Order: sequence, then structure tokens, then C-alpha cells
Amino acid sequence: MPINVVRLKPDTTTFQKPRLAFPLYRAAVLSRERIIAGPGFNRWLVPPCALAIHLCIGMAYGFSVFWLPLSRAIGVQEPVSCASNMTLVEALFTTRCDWRVSDLGWIYVLFFVFLGSAAATWGGWLERVGPRKTGTVAAICWSGGLALSALGVFVHQLWLMWLGAGVIGGIGLGLGYISPVSTLIKWFPDRRGMATGMAIMGFGGGAMIGAPLADILMNAFRTPDSVGVWQTLLVMAGIYFVFMMGGAFGYRLPPPGWTLQGWTPPPATAKRIVTAGHVHVRNAHKTPQFWLVWGVLCLNVSAGIGVIGMASPMLQEIFGGSLIGASGVGFTDLNDDQRRSVAAIAAGFTGLLSLFNIGGRFFWASLSDTIGRKATYHTFFLLGIALYAAAPWAAHTRNTALFVAFFCVILSMYGGGFATIPAYLADLFGTQFVAAIHGRLLTAWSTAGIIGPLLVNYIREAQIAAGVPRESVYDFTLYILAGLLGLGFICNLLIRPVAEKSFMKEEDVAALQARGPAAATTTASMEIGGWRLTPVSAFAWLVVGAPLTWGVWITLSNAFVLFS
Repeated sequence: MPINVVRLKPDTTTFQKPRLAFPLYRAAVLSRERIIAGPGFNRWLVPPCALAIHLCIGMAYGFSVFWLPLSRAIGVQEPVSCASNMTLVEALFTTRCDWRVSDLGWIYVLFFVFLGSAAATWGGWLERVGPRKTGTVAAICWSGGLALSALGVFVHQLWLMWLGAGVIGGIGLGLGYISPVSTLIKWFPDRRGMATGMAIMGFGGGAMIGAPLADILMNAFRTPDSVGVWQTLLVMAGIYFVFMMGGAFGYRLPPPGWTLQGWTPPPATAKRIVTAGHVHVRNAHKTPQFWLVWGVLCLNVSAGIGVIGMASPMLQEIFGGSLIGASGVGFTDLNDDQRRSVAAIAAGFTGLLSLFNIGGRFFWASLSDTIGRKATYHTFFLLGIALYAAAPWAAHTRNTALFVAFFCVILSMYGGGFATIPAYLADLFGTQFVAAIHGRLLTAWSTAGIIGPLLVNYIREAQIAAGVPRESVYDFTLYILAGLLGLGFICNLLIRPVAEKSFMKEEDVAALQARGPAAATTTASMEIGGWRLTPVSAFAWLVVGAPLTWGVWITLSNAFVLFS
């Protein structure tokens, strides 16, 4: 009898252990400790992982490709219009008529509101759990949100699209956007701007790939009874999930105390504000530098995003018939055929701006490694003011090429502002909590996403109501945008190094960096971080480079209409 009692306890224990093992194993796969890089790791494998995620979530910029097909999702051939007095709440639940484009457009607003909110809310969590777990959650939210939107299209419930793409997808955008920032900055202390520029370039390029891909898929799935949108959303959700999970599982963190061999940090100067310390995320927003950088980003983005929203109508209304050789024919006097031709040229203009937006993210961020972040933003604001102020002159002289060139440079600086800001934050606040601080700063983007379009649209409507000719309705708007950049220049001018009292103590930083069982086995002397072309690195860059090259080719082909 005593023997049976003794056996019962070990049996119970061994029965309980397997039930606990699987959840612990699952958590370990995504844990921060599992992704500490080992000897010989190639740091150049991290940027394509970041690009894989950013190229997927960047489709948020191109989501408007679905608006017109969805505006006839029931009628298919001809839209089934809703009652003119239908409220927005009724439109969310109706199954009897097609959705209005204005109601669908709210998804675009939700994208960037929840992007900023999610980045600000969970930026600190990212620093604790690492980029692999964050990237995995981002993949589930973004792809799951698209799948839920596909269900919303299938059952014709707009509220499901808002919830799926706008809310859940928006959270995925925020987490995916900030997931590589801290990791890249730590791997590339010598090229912070270039590293973050490569990743954030992907966000600008996502629509360049996703929009034409969605168009191809919708045409393939279109039938007499379906516009092909829900099928397209499901396919894209699957593709994006695979790419994003590949990027998330490819992330690696440098060991605590790792330094790049042969590189010496440059000394801090008035032109190059680079700190060697670290500010805790809970204290960063208590410094004036945080709010000055917040103003810098908000004002730069407000001006640029206003241009993006009005690019196509602006070119058409300013130049009218002169775009197709019909000099002297204003926009309001064009016939239907002429309007279609002018619209095609304006679409090429929009594509060209998109390309400069992408290229500027890499060019300006890389340049900031040489001239400093503050000098780079001074360039954005001073050159931007000059170009915005000169744009009305170029319009009135009917110099289309010069007008287009002005706005290509402006949009390159808009993209460059996004790509340079993470490195600016790392220079000011250190690298330990840069992702969390960057997340909070992205609320400036959400604010600008409201200010810029509203400002531009309301001024335009007021000018038209006042009887201003169409070719001149944007003059006042462009001067206002130049004024916003003037305020941004002042904010940037006032930025100084963060006060010493705001920095963490060295022992506190060391304690944070030493956490985790894997950290104890790593040393700063490991020979990792170098560039070597291997089959793995070649494959990683090919996976992200091939679709990006295809997107650039499609964009250039469309932009060629502008010059032909």
C-alpha cells in the first residue's frame, strides 16, 4: 500500500509536465532571447527582413484601388445607388445598395489613426519582447484584417471592412512599421539613416507593388456576378502573411555590448547631435526635444500629405488642355475625351511622385549620416519653402516640366522626413528605447494626416466658391504649406542636445541589456556584422528586390504618359 502511494505522486507530476511544455515552447520560439545573433552573423540580412514587412503593410497607401470596384459590388455592371438621405450609420449595415466612395474612404483615415495609436501604445512592449514577436503579431493583424475585410465584402457589411482593414489592420500597420527600427539602428550605428531608410522605403513602395497586383487579381477574379474584390483580398492576405512571417523570423538582435569592429562613434558637435547615453521611454516625452521633433515631423508631413491628396486634380485644374496640346482650353472647358486624356497624364504624375517619395526615403536618410539629421531637416524646410513659393510662378508660366520637377523634389523630402526621423531620435535619446519613443512620435503622423488634407481641401473649396479661376485656386494653398514648413524650420532650429539629467544611469542600462538567459553567453568581442555575399543573403535580397523592381517598372511605364 505505501508503494502505491509513492508511485502516485511521480505519475501525477509526469502527467502535468507535458501540458505545460508546449505553451512554454511556443513562447520561447518568439522570445527575445531566441533571436540573439551568434558568431559570424551577417548584419546585412536584417534589412531585407524589414523590407519584407514594410512592403506588405505599405499597401495601405494603395488601398484606394478598391474604392471604385466596391462602389458597384452589388450592381457589378452598374452601381445600385443608395438613397441620397442615407446616414453613415445606415450605410455601415445596408445590404441593398452599393457603398459610397466617401464611406469607403474612412478606411484610409482609420489606417493611420490606428497606426499612430498602436505604435504609441505598444512601442514599449516591442522593446521588451523583441522584433520577432512584434512582427508576428503585425502579420496576424494585417493579414487577418484583410481576410475579415474580404468577409465584409462577401456579406456586404461595411462595418466589417472598417473593423478588419481599418482597425485590426491599422494595429498591424503600427506594429509592423516600428518593428525593425530599433533593431536596424543597433545593427548599423555607423549608418543609422541609411539602415532605417532602406526599411521605411519599403512602406512607401508597398502601394507601388500592391496596387497593380490588386488590379491584376481583380481582373482575374471578375465575373458577371462579382467584381473580384473579396477574392483578391484573401489572396493578398495569404501572400502578405507568408512574407511578413518570413521577415519576422529572420530578425536577429546584436548581443548586449556588441560594437562594430573598426568603427569609432563621431564626437557630438553643434551640427551632429549624437549622444552616447540612453533616455528611458517614460522620460522622453518630458523633454522639450521630444515635442520639438514631434512638431518637425508633424509640419513636414502635413505639407507633404496635402500635396499627395491633391496631386492629380491639381495638375489637371492648373494646366487643363495644355497637357494634351490644347493651349488656352481650361479644365472646365474640356470635353469628355479630353478629360480622360488629361486624367491619364495626371495618373502618371501621381505615380512619378510616388517613385520620388520612395527614392527620397533612402537618399535623404543616407545623406543624413554624412551631414547630420538637423542639417538634413534644415534642407527639407528651406528648400521646401522655396519650392512651394515658386510653384505658383511655374504654374502661371505654363512650364509643366518645371512644375513637375518642383513637386518631385518636394515629395522626395516628404519621404525622407519619415526615414530620417528614427535616426534623429536615436541621436538625441539613445538606442535603448528608440522604437518605443518612435512609436509615440508617430502620433504626429496621425495628426498630420488630418491637418494636411483638411487644410488643402477647405482652402480649395473656399477659393472656388470665391470665384477664383481653377488654374489659380492652389496659389494660396501652396503659400500656406510654405508657411507650415517655416514653422517646422523654427522647431528644428530650437533643438539642442538632451539635458544630462534625463539620461539613465550606466548601471541601469547594463542591467536592462543583461536580462535573459541567452545574454550571459554572448560577448562583445564576437566577430559579427560584416558583409558577405552568401546564398542565404543573395536569396533574401532577391525575394524583396524582385517585387520592388517590378513595382518600379510599372510606375515608370505609367509615368511615361506624362512626357509622351
